[in-house]
Amino acid sequence: MAYKSKLKYIAKYKKKFVKKVSIEFNEFIKLENASEKVIVSPPQVEQPEIKVIGKRIQVELFDSLKPHTTYSIDFADGIKDNNEGNPLGDYCFRFSTGESVDSLEVSGYVLDAQTLDPIKGITVGLHSDLSDSAFYTKPFECVARTDANGHFTVRGIAEGRYRIYAVMDMDGTFSYSALNEKIAWNDSIIVPYCELAYRTDSVWNDDNTLDTVLTVPYTAFYPNDIHLLAFTARQTNQYIKSYNRTQHEKIEIQFALPLDTMPELEYIGSDWSNAYTLQHSLHYDTLTFWMTDTSVYYQDTLRLALTYPTVDTLGLNVKVSDTLRLVPKASRKSILAAEEKARQKKLEERDKQLKKLQKNNDTLGIEKLLAPEPMKFLCVSFNAGKGVSPYKDIGFSFDEPVTMLSDTAIHVYHMRDSIYEPIPFDFEQDSINILAYHIWGEWKPEEKYSIILDSAMFQGIWGLHNGPEEEQFSFAPLSQFSTMTVHVGSPRKGYIARLFLGGSLDRAESVDNNGTADFYLLQPGDYYVGLLDDRNGNGTWDTGDYYTKTQPENVYFINRQFKLKADWYHETDQWDIHELPLSKQKPAGMMKEKNQKSAVDIHKKNVERLNSKASQINADKKKKEERRKRAQERRERFKEIFH
Repeated sequence: MAYKSKLKYIAKYKKKFVKKVSIEFNEFIKLENASEKVIVSPPQVEQPEIKVIGKRIQVELFDSLKPHTTYSIDFADGIKDNNEGNPLGDYCFRFSTGESVDSLEVSGYVLDAQTLDPIKGITVGLHSDLSDSAFYTKPFECVARTDANGHFTVRGIAEGRYRIYAVMDMDGTFSYSALNEKIAWNDSIIVPYCELAYRTDSVWNDDNTLDTVLTVPYTAFYPNDIHLLAFTARQTNQYIKSYNRTQHEKIEIQFALPLDTMPELEYIGSDWSNAYTLQHSLHYDTLTFWMTDTSVYYQDTLRLALTYPTVDTLGLNVKVSDTLRLVPKASRKSILAAEEKARQKKLEERDKQLKKLQKNNDTLGIEKLLAPEPMKFLCVSFNAGKGVSPYKDIGFSFDEPVTMLSDTAIHVYHMRDSIYEPIPFDFEQDSINILAYHIWGEWKPEEKYSIILDSAMFQGIWGLHNGPEEEQFSFAPLSQFSTMTVHVGSPRKGYIARLFLGGSLDRAESVDNNGTADFYLLQPGDYYVGLLDDRNGNGTWDTGDYYTKTQPENVYFINRQFKLKADWYHETDQWDIHELPLSKQKPAGMMKEKNQKSAVDIHKKNVERLNSKASQINADKKKKEERRKRAQERRERFKEIFH
């Protein structure tokens, strides 16, 4: 696919000038996803207009061009021939408003800092202004956009010293302008340069045999291995995200961010501070009020003021108050009317059935129909069963808060010789989830156990009691599980080895001073190994903050899958977490589906296309030669016949 280009200035509306770049090809072409793949550098305030007209691409630039500046229009792999869809290649058109064209380039990858997934479509830019404020006060000087693999190439760079950034530019400012924008930056200053390099290329014969290996010179641009780890800063603008009262007896309030302390509550109208049981999450970002006083929760409207800390527009810590009007979906009057209607309908249906049974003298059916309804009990859910892992916590939970009326009415039994015998155990309520309870015992693999709850041991907040409950469970034999040891080279404090089952985190263990982390009682399956550099020691990944120049905590992966089988012990080789660049560490099996497809190898595809055309030409030549030979043979035969 050949092309030529030209730049021309056209007067428009007398005062406004439009710059048009016209690129002509030798065949009809199409441009795919222009809004995603085409980017103009330096960035334009007014977006250019891009058109495809037959064999020509036309780009209209509406911004004023800066003097002595190199402009680049990067089409990535968006240009394709119209018939077969073969991409032209990584094509970029450059022109300059000065006497020379700046031609330096830098390239690399932008990855999600928490998962190492490549980030597609994020804007990467350079600043020659090395001050920290340039990122959020000025637009980028040179820009590029990442492809599906997170790869970028910034072109048209002049010699000098730069800082490099990335931002998911949601408002088109080409700068960091909102806290919810995903960003990345490199702590080091980069100095673009180029040098002569050589690579090998192969020439193949028509029969796909190697003809010649050539050493070809080319210009290599550096740095070409920049890795930017993108993150979203921790939000500081606290607010009430949602609140609802789906039923009279239950109120749920959710905050946008975790809180350090419980919000201050003020009850407006009447004081109902003693009319509920409170359930909250670990960091108070979710509050659930289980209402216990009918005189309060029968009210159709309750008002509650909450005071909590947040950060104002100047970055100062302040307290704000929000007043909530808590109204259920249906009023108490409408609920009572609906219940009465349902009761009347049920009585009418029962009377119809009774008359039918009396007519048929069905005494058993009449007795069953008139029998009192069964007593309603609290709903109890156990989390045990057959073949439970010894690693699993044993316990049960309720659908509503309860009060334990007796601490002697729960029993745990161990089956020995087909007889259940009582065993000692510890019993406690979960420290966060007030609906859950844990039972701790000396559990043994391949053994059977039973938990029995006596009737009326627990009473719910709305008066219901539990019925007699029994749960039988057993623990799986150790031979059904696998064990794995991860060896990390050059360990240091804060390293946490992590095992992923499929794409989800399954276990995490601290790496000891010898660089070892042991994982026991693993279910057989396909695992991946990762590592978290937990710098602050809180056990979880922490994001970064540009204004404090804090990079996010680093994560690493072993780029392979570990198939663990039952009764297996597996250990990794000594793992150098820096052996592979971050862009090559994430296993393909863990990639998000949209990123699993690798970018098209354009050079390879174009070579294949040329080879295919060459093969077709050779095949056509052979056919012509064969037809010529057959025609010559026919002429010779005719001569023999007539002579």
